[in-house]
Amino acid sequence: MSTAVWPPIGQAQLASEQAASQARELEWLLLQLRETLQSLKAGLEECAALLAPSENGSTLVLTSVRSESLKGLVTRVGTRIVKGNVKLRLASLPPPRGSPSYDVTISNAPQAPTLVIQQLTQVRTSINACLDVIDVTTWTGDATNANFVAGQLGLLFDNIQEARQSLKGYSDVQMPWWDHPMDEKTFDPPLPTNVSFHLVILDAALLLEIRTLEVQNLGDEQYSGFGIRDRLAFALGGARLPVHDEVDRTFTYRGQEVKVKEKIRVESQDPALLSAMAKLNALEHTVALSRRALNIVMSPDE
Repeated sequence: MSTAVWPPIGQAQLASEQAASQARELEWLLLQLRETLQSLKAGLEECAALLAPSENGSTLVLTSVRSESLKGLVTRVGTRIVKGNVKLRLASLPPPRGSPSYDVTISNAPQAPTLVIQQLTQVRTSINACLDVIDVTTWTGDATNANFVAGQLGLLFDNIQEARQSLKGYSDVQMPWWDHPMDEKTFDPPLPTNVSFHLVILDAALLLEIRTLEVQNLGDEQYSGFGIRDRLAFALGGARLPVHDEVDRTFTYRGQEVKVKEKIRVESQDPALLSAMAKLNALEHTVALSRRALNIVMSPDE
């Protein structure tokens, strides 16, 4: 199927009419994008509200599957964990005398370090950057300049993508547990030096990993992930430590070479984070469509 202009006109006039039509279409699209930006701003403000500190915060349950190894509660307020108590029953972490479990409690002391989830801080920073981009595009820059608007949409897309990836929380944005040990004074009583408490976000859920560690001295004999003491304890009737995905690896933790004796991993779904993730996915899709539409109108021959 083809189109033709009737009555026929000259090539120069045709090119002029096409340019005028493209200019009108571009003007209309830029006008529509102003409304789109306001809609995006409303969605981003909703995401910011979901991540903002609230009076009661979000109390999340942490429970290991098919075992009594870990049970507890934590309370998230914005990007911080303000309260929390986790009860551990691990073969490599004997409880205090007279207690059925080893308790790890987040300290409420005024001088205690704040437990901040860095990924949520990055999400809020990226969302605030998005809101700044929209305000600049709407009030400061030239909203009738297609090149300017295209550049701003690109910035908006990048920042929304960064926020979404931080909530997604895969290895490229997570902090390795061995490189970022938590201050033991965050807990009351302080966390033992042979225990790692690692809290991150994965797929918009709170992920807690507890590890018990063993310092590796030069010359220590290793056999199938167990040293002499482990094999001797097992031979005398002790419980064999469960195998995990890091059993054969050595890490540098607090300046020492360590191996992970026991590891437990627990996820807790956070409704506010899941809602923010869904909104960011929708916003990213909207910005991608707007960028494509603007690119097509600006470069009709491509």
